[in-house]
Amino acid sequence: MSAVEPAGGFRLALVGNPNCGKTALFNALTGSRQKVANYPGVTVERKTGTFHTPAGRAVRLIDLPGTYSLRARSPDEVVTRDAVLGRIAGEPPPDLLLCVADATNLRIALRLVLELKRVGRPLMLALNMIDIARRRGFAFDLDRLSAELGIPVVTSTAVRRGGVEALLARVDGVLAASPAEAGGLVSTNTWAPPSSAELRATQREADRILAAAVEAPGRPDTLTGRLDAVLLHPVAGLVILLAVLFVMFQAVFSGARPVMDLITAGFEALGALAQAHIPDGLLQSFVKDGVIAGIGSVVAFLPQILILFFFILVLEDLGYLARAAFLMDRIMGSAGLHGRAFIPLLSSFACAIPGIMAARVIDSRRDRLTTILVAPLMTCSARIPVYVLIVSAFVPDRPVLGLLSLQGLVMFGLYAAGIASALTVSFVAKRVFWRDHPAEPFMLELPDYKLPRPQNVLLGLVTRARMFLERAGTTIFAMMVLIWFLASFPRPPEGATEPDINYSLAAIIGRALEPITAPIGFDWHINIALVPGLAAREVAVAALATVYAIEGGKEATEQIGQALAQSWSLATALALLAWYVFAPQCASTLAVIRRETGGWRWMAVSFAYMMALAYAAAFVTYNVARMLGAGS
Repeated sequence: MSAVEPAGGFRLALVGNPNCGKTALFNALTGSRQKVANYPGVTVERKTGTFHTPAGRAVRLIDLPGTYSLRARSPDEVVTRDAVLGRIAGEPPPDLLLCVADATNLRIALRLVLELKRVGRPLMLALNMIDIARRRGFAFDLDRLSAELGIPVVTSTAVRRGGVEALLARVDGVLAASPAEAGGLVSTNTWAPPSSAELRATQREADRILAAAVEAPGRPDTLTGRLDAVLLHPVAGLVILLAVLFVMFQAVFSGARPVMDLITAGFEALGALAQAHIPDGLLQSFVKDGVIAGIGSVVAFLPQILILFFFILVLEDLGYLARAAFLMDRIMGSAGLHGRAFIPLLSSFACAIPGIMAARVIDSRRDRLTTILVAPLMTCSARIPVYVLIVSAFVPDRPVLGLLSLQGLVMFGLYAAGIASALTVSFVAKRVFWRDHPAEPFMLELPDYKLPRPQNVLLGLVTRARMFLERAGTTIFAMMVLIWFLASFPRPPEGATEPDINYSLAAIIGRALEPITAPIGFDWHINIALVPGLAAREVAVAALATVYAIEGGKEATEQIGQALAQSWSLATALALLAWYVFAPQCASTLAVIRRETGGWRWMAVSFAYMMALAYAAAFVTYNVARMLGAGS
């Protein structure tokens, strides 16, 4: 009996251990035909895509979060287990499970295969990175492995052209077979979580099958082993890690400058075009000062954000991020953080939202909660426009030691301040709130090193650029319309001698907040930028651009950075930088914290403590800077 294709195509789910090559295989099969969303009711990321088999079958591919067992001890693993069992509301169960395994490290993967087999769904095993395993001297008896497991086994090399043809052909055959021939019957509700004793028994069976079907090399001398001897050294490894991070932050500031200048020049040309062809008045002000100046001031920072993501994607593909987590375990453990928190915190350099979501890999709820609370302190890409604007305006662009940029060093210091604050807050939280909570051992699978795949990196960069530009075209655009309206109305009375904006709602609101912000050096212009900045931090730059453009009128020719340098003291600029090291997170981040922690309590705690830290840091910085003569 042949399977009948369901509406929308067959549903094939990728399952496997972390770092087994699932993402590379997913990209190889779907290419650009993929999208990212969340599972219904939870903030666990769901990546789906489509492809067609050689026989023309339409397949919907679901990339499930990595897991070591269906016992499911972390939120990510819970989603994978529930998806496999068909328990996710509104999500049909998969028609076929494709378990992806790293062919160089099969021991834990085979245990997962045996657990999946007990579920009863049609199942296949794909040995990924088979070319690397064979070069290292592994020998596979695929027929014996398939017979022992009782399921089809196929090899693949996801990173090579033509490396998935055999897999696709086998998928066709399995989808055309009956459920029993494909490896099992449709699952029932009789499945129960395996106990510790059952897991140990399953691992013994996996070891037996591995010994029967796979011959491992005696004592492999691999490139990974030789590199790890240096990169995992307790001293040299940390020095190299700090150097990598330092180069990354220098590149974020210095490497993007030519492209940023081109983007800025393009928006300036658009502004001049609008001024030349739109009559003087509110419409010209809206287009030139509200839309073009506002959005352009944010979009100009896209190159820096892409450079940051480029480093993260390359290091992840290379296999280095897991090593970084291993190296940082002792330092982070002394601060009260689990070693697995390193990758969520590093992800937070791009955006706190995926960083908070990545904390689901931490088993302990308390360790996970600590990571969630400190992740927004890491310097996310939304802060980059604020940092770059102020640093460019107030820090001289001169070399240090002939090689380094002074502005880049200041940026590195701001990132270091974020890291130090996260470690300090976690240290205090662990000692004050959870001092009786014992530390859990840190265990992590270290993947082999492999060259990053350009297609994976490019797809990741395109996805992030699209998300950033969509945000600029929606949230930031909406905020710019609101800010322009507040800064333009009501119109000044006849005969008014001050700039029009001084009579606006924006000025009224900003001045109402001055009694609170004056002790930290902020005037009403900054206050107007801070409030919409709660929707998205980078909106603060766009708001300042709009406010100063409207205040200067059509005679204003200076860039926003020059306007700030003329209007602010150095003490105010430093205080604003200190504020943004601890700045309360954006509304989207707060919403994710609420969903990840299951309520409003920890969201409120997060907002309150970061607001208090931001105010205290700005207060101290402003007043110390004034004492040192930077207040004028």
